[in-house]
This record gives sequence, C-alpha cells and structure tokens, in this order.
Amino acid sequence: MTVTVKTWFITGASRGFGRVFTEAALQRGDRVAATARDVAKLGDLVDAHGSAVLTLPLDVTDRGAVVEAVQSAHQHFGSLDVVINNAGYGLFGFVEETSEEEAREQMETNFFGALWGTQAALPIMREQGSGHIIQISSFGGIVPVPHFGLYVASKWALEGLSGVLAQEVAPFGIHVTLVEPGGYATDWGGSSAAHTRPNTAYDEMRPQRGGSGGYDPRYAGPAMLELVDAPQPPLRVAFGAGIVDTFERVYAGRVQDWRRWEHISDLASGKRPSSTE
Repeated sequence: MTVTVKTWFITGASRGFGRVFTEAALQRGDRVAATARDVAKLGDLVDAHGSAVLTLPLDVTDRGAVVEAVQSAHQHFGSLDVVINNAGYGLFGFVEETSEEEAREQMETNFFGALWGTQAALPIMREQGSGHIIQISSFGGIVPVPHFGLYVASKWALEGLSGVLAQEVAPFGIHVTLVEPGGYATDWGGSSAAHTRPNTAYDEMRPQRGGSGGYDPRYAGPAMLELVDAPQPPLRVAFGAGIVDTFERVYAGRVQDWRRWEHISDLASGKRPSSTE
C-alpha cells in the first residue's frame, strides 16, 4: 500500500503518548505540528527532523490559543490530515473528595481541550474533503474505575461527543477514532497526575501508589501509524492486549442489567400495569 506524506497536529507532544506518536510520524517522513506547554522539551525533535516539525506552545484549555495553533499549523504546512487530541492528565481521587476547582480543571483539559482542537480543525478538513480526528480516550472511557471519578467522567464525555461527531462529519470525508489505551508505562500516574485531598472515610478503598508498570508505550507508535493509514478507520480501537476481553465483559454486564430490569422499562412506557395498582 502506498502511503502519502501526512501532516499531523498533536497536542501534549512533549511526553507520553504524544511524544511517541510525534516520533513515529516524523521517523517515517511525515510532518508534525507538535504542541506542548513547554516547547523547549521538543528541541531535540527540531534538531533531528528540521522543517518537518513545527513546535507550538499551547495550553489546550485556552480555546483561542488552540484555534490559532491549528491555523498556524495549516498555514505552515498547507494541509492538515491527522489531528490527535492527546493532551490530558489523570486526577486521582474519590468523587466525594473532588473539589469544584479540581473537577472543572479536569474537564477543561481532558474534554474541552479536545473539543476546541476538534472545532478548530473541522473547517479546514471540511474544505479539504478529508481528515482524521483521533481522540485519546482511555480504558476508563469504557470501564468505570473507582478513585478516578472525574477522569472517567471526562473520558465518557469525550466518548459520547465523538460518537455523535463521527456521524456528523462522515459526509465531509472526515473520520473520527477514539483510542482507548489500557495501562502503559508512561508518566500518566507520575508527575503529570493530580491528587485530591484524601478523605479518611475512603482509606481502606484507596489504592496504593505503584510504579510505572504496564505496556511499553513505544509499541503504540506503529499501532497509530497503521490506524491513520487505514482507508476506513474504526470509531473505537483499544490499545493493549486483552483490553477488548474486558470491554466485552463490561458491555455484557450492562445488557444483562437492562434485561433483568426490563419489566421496569415496560412499566415506564405504560406497556404493563404497576404491581401496586
């Protein structure tokens, strides 16, 4: 299969998945607009790849700055083929512990940051008649994980938005994919994470902070390349062996609950009388 040179726009490109995806694209000869809060951390990529990489400082919670960055990337390279809304962080903490400020900051970055990047790219992609928007979701975007309530909520919001978006932009030749990674050995649980103030009522449930175990993130690079080269990419794809088995069990459990309580569904629609009548 012949692969043409693509232009990528990647948020959160200085570390973790963002760095892996940026390096994978550049190493095979693509062009990347790589964004980060601190672009100094991207200097080695400029040294290695020269004009193939454009570094842009960006805080994805600033909608105006996101629009400006996407437009700058398009003007610089002349096209925009792949947008990866990757910037985000994990908020560790139980729902009751989470402050209003912490909750809003989590949603501003993980959900609204992706929304602003998406909205900024769509006019360009519609005019081109092509494009691929990739949202970095999570295992937590499918499976509700205790101690990560607001993080999970941000990813579920992204999942819902992207499912609708895919239907809205398909007529324009634009694809949307949700990437749902399992546990990878990145800094996600390290210095990039935020933590709520502990409530002692949850101490027995609180997980111990462990090391950075998990899948090697380097393998996510080739996987992403194959994904963006697919003529008809999927709406959802899991990153990590065995993840789909877990998703299948979770969805089966949901269907089982719906079926077990279908008599309530019938009652709520007037299909059958209440047992109290």
